[in-house]
Amino acid sequence: MRFKPDNFTLALLGTVTLASLLPATGTVAQVLESVTAWVIVLLFFLHGSKLSRQAIWAGIGHWRLHLAVTATTFMVFPLVGWALQPVLSWLLPTSLVQGMLFLCALPATVQSAIALTSVARGNIPAAVCSASGSTLMGIVFTPLLVGILLAHSGHAGDPLEAVGRIALQLLLPFAVGHLLRPWTGAVLQRLGSKIRIIDQGSILLVVYAAFSKAVVGGLWQQMPLQSMATLFVVCAALLALMMGWCLWISHRMGLDAADEATLLFCGAQKSLVSGIPMAKVLFSASVVGPMVLPVMLFHPMQIMVSAVIAGRYGRRAQLPEAAQPGTAGHG
Repeated sequence: MRFKPDNFTLALLGTVTLASLLPATGTVAQVLESVTAWVIVLLFFLHGSKLSRQAIWAGIGHWRLHLAVTATTFMVFPLVGWALQPVLSWLLPTSLVQGMLFLCALPATVQSAIALTSVARGNIPAAVCSASGSTLMGIVFTPLLVGILLAHSGHAGDPLEAVGRIALQLLLPFAVGHLLRPWTGAVLQRLGSKIRIIDQGSILLVVYAAFSKAVVGGLWQQMPLQSMATLFVVCAALLALMMGWCLWISHRMGLDAADEATLLFCGAQKSLVSGIPMAKVLFSASVVGPMVLPVMLFHPMQIMVSAVIAGRYGRRAQLPEAAQPGTAGHG
């Protein structure tokens, strides 16, 4: 399999390019700011509507797996980011170092984690439960972690106040959407893949607004090409490190291949869908652009690498037991 970017990654690149060449300014920027606030509300309402209660109950019994995913997402990732600060500060501009710390504090992905777990023939109910739970816990944990990791940057603000703002703008529409699922579920099912267009279109609009503001503020004058190349290498190293951690801890816990795949694709990923709206709530408009650059680079990288690995897991699961690696010669 080739490392091939998907359409959404290409659309992200196109959006950043458009914002760099034709940034929104003046009245257009003000209108866009109001529109994106409501778009984020719609995005999380749809996420809540899509969350199946049956899937939650089906996966909730795998508490050891959920504990490992949660610890990886909200403890190991932030600790790694904190420990790497001296190296990151030597390699990257301060704004990108702060963006890397913000990346480490984010919740896991939902749709891609579930899709990759499915391709890998992993534990899908547990993946739904872990990924969805990560999004909800991130509404509380991410602002608190940002407050700790970025305490000296001047950008973090009051973590408890940030939790309240995120709860109002993200958790409330998510909860309303989930409560209305008995009525909205059938509509969403009829819309099918069109919902994905709304999801991705919402993120692209928010990205355009954030980068327009950053470009007008001189983002690319402050961000040399060498820094972007270094950021790519740093993100790749972080992804490799966290995937290695997930494999190591799954072996230590004695997880089977299905649960190992679930831990890998729920624990080693970070959510762009949650990250950009959270950045807009947590940080001033002038710093959102550079703050989300690391997660925008990390997101397509994790998808492309994970797709290759998920395919290998899936093919291995289809082999007869005697032919699987590590089983030959037994009994």
